[in-house]
Amino acid sequence: MEDNEVMKKIRFNRRLLFYILIAVLFVLTTWTIWGNTALMVSTTTISSSRIPASFSGFRIAQVSDLHNAEFEENNERLLELLSKTEPDIIVITGDLVDAQHTNIITALDFAKEVVRIAPAYYVTGNHEASLSQYSTLKAGLEAGGVVVLEDEAIQLERKSEAITLIGLSDPNFTIRGDMFGEVPAMVSTKLNSLTGDENGYTILLSHRPELFDAYVSCGVDLVLSGHAHGGQFRLPLIGGLVAPNQGLFPKYDAGLYTDGGTNMVVSRGLGNSIIPIRFNNRPEIVLVELSNRNS
Repeated sequence: MEDNEVMKKIRFNRRLLFYILIAVLFVLTTWTIWGNTALMVSTTTISSSRIPASFSGFRIAQVSDLHNAEFEENNERLLELLSKTEPDIIVITGDLVDAQHTNIITALDFAKEVVRIAPAYYVTGNHEASLSQYSTLKAGLEAGGVVVLEDEAIQLERKSEAITLIGLSDPNFTIRGDMFGEVPAMVSTKLNSLTGDENGYTILLSHRPELFDAYVSCGVDLVLSGHAHGGQFRLPLIGGLVAPNQGLFPKYDAGLYTDGGTNMVVSRGLGNSIIPIRFNNRPEIVLVELSNRNS
């Protein structure tokens, strides 16, 4: 009798363990599916005495790494959420399309709606650098009213005050692979020619967060970047697992990084590319609000 009771308990425990595993798998699967489409807004306030007083409260909505993803038909859900952030400008920091399954029309339709919300500025990512139709994409963006910044700086003006907005083209347009570590020096050379007035506040749009040291050395005040996809799989207490050009456990995967007077905000992005799913890593619009520390 005792042996029978022991066997019954063993069979019961095995069944219980099986049901628990099934339940855990179901929860993780549901969480992952939901988390790949559940858009969110991540808000960061950047405070500095260097920000002109008239730009205090200036709101920048950042879209990064869309990779031709669509959130409902014609990206209605993404555009609605973007509109709700009430931005003064919208910046698109690369990989609007995906080089492996490109849809130029979808990208341009999205861009045309974006400029109805706020003035829009765009810089390329590595996927645009691999795109044979990039000239078509660029022409379409400009025709739709998006300002394409290719290694150039412009002035954003408000009440007779100004900040400098710089846009860098992705390094892959010039150097592929960076076998000899030339990219940081190339980026520094470009930035030094664009930063100009040391007294003016500068915002840099650049797809690549791994070049943070170059941005710091050039005295950029604020960098808006992407590319890392939040580390793709985000683990509690650890962060992102893997990112392009950074490898395992990337240093710059998401959120705010500060070194001296330079702040860098890295977007987790919206779409996926080589790895088709995210885990614990919801797609996001980043909203940056500027604040004059003396106001």
